[in-house]
Amino acid sequence: MSWLTDSLKEFFRKGDLVLLSLCLAASGFGLVLIYSASRYTESTRFMPVQSIAIVLGVLVYIVMSSVDVELFTEKSWKFLLAFNIGFVLLTRTPIGVDHGTGNRSWLSIPGIPFELQPAEIVKLTFILLLAWQCSRIQSRGHDISSIPSVMQITGHTLMMFGLIAVASGDFGMGLTYLFIFVVVAWVSGVKKRWFVLAILLFAAMVVLIVLFWDKFSGIYFFRRIKVVVDHITGNPDTLYDQTMDTGWQQTKSITAIGSGQLTGMGYLNGNLTQSAYATSLPARYNDEIFAVCGEEFGFIGCVFLLLLMSSIILRCIWVARRACSPQSAYLVMGYAGMLLAQVGVNIAMCLYIFPVVGLTLPFVSYGGSSIITMFAAMGIVSSVKMRSLPSWLRDRSKL
Repeated sequence: MSWLTDSLKEFFRKGDLVLLSLCLAASGFGLVLIYSASRYTESTRFMPVQSIAIVLGVLVYIVMSSVDVELFTEKSWKFLLAFNIGFVLLTRTPIGVDHGTGNRSWLSIPGIPFELQPAEIVKLTFILLLAWQCSRIQSRGHDISSIPSVMQITGHTLMMFGLIAVASGDFGMGLTYLFIFVVVAWVSGVKKRWFVLAILLFAAMVVLIVLFWDKFSGIYFFRRIKVVVDHITGNPDTLYDQTMDTGWQQTKSITAIGSGQLTGMGYLNGNLTQSAYATSLPARYNDEIFAVCGEEFGFIGCVFLLLLMSSIILRCIWVARRACSPQSAYLVMGYAGMLLAQVGVNIAMCLYIFPVVGLTLPFVSYGGSSIITMFAAMGIVSSVKMRSLPSWLRDRSKL
């Protein structure tokens, strides 16, 4: 048991306790919101499951802090790649479920009190591999902005995006992977011309979709995009679209946020949050939990929540700037990008300025696999912090 004691001492001496405290604060606030948002179900399982997931998450955080992720990735990259592909493909097996959302994104495994979301978990190992891939290209003396190098990292990302889109139909999660790729590519030094080219290609794709809308209008995801565009532009035909598969969820969400005004309606007193009807505020304890915060805690509560999320992201950036190697820096920035993407998209969904894509609010929304994954990611950040360069070496490295 001495090795365990030594490991714990090392963690409390060098581990990122500030980051862990911020994550626990966000998760604690999440528990407060989940309790309120799940009362209408009259089920007692939400709080225990989320609490167990948080405890497991903290344990995973401590364990991951002791792992040398660079050495692990170097020795296990083939296994990690196989795991990423195989785990996502499990959604096509009988244990894959969609909960009527159209996205076959979860695994229901007997004996586990919560469901697993492969694409959520695979984000961790995808970022590990992407950071390692960029670092290896550079360590071999190749230009990261050369065509072969960009094709390698782009091909890896598009493979995962396509795999998730085809296997589970979860385009929203796939978009998170693309944003992570943009962040890692940017910090690793990919030249701006590639980003300009990507923006032009995206613009061309948008033009094609507009020109041939009749061809795309039958696709569920594109209908979600259209209802947001109609809402922003004030199209009177669909501004208040009340169909369950397009604008209803976001209409109720923005109504809840608006009704909270400055200080909120009071904890456990939100009209839509406490409604006994699930359709009054759909997905209120997971995807739309920010709306619960807005209705019951108002603008002040939303600002507090945003400050918590921002603090976690800024802490990651702080660790990345002190990393002992480019690979570790890319890795931590990848996790910062993951958090930024999920927070931004989730809140934008609730504010009716982004289509519903089923992304949870990190550390806050209900979901066992999401909580454990986030703590694991931050544990890896803590691992990088434990192995960061001392200030005098960082100064010498700039000479």
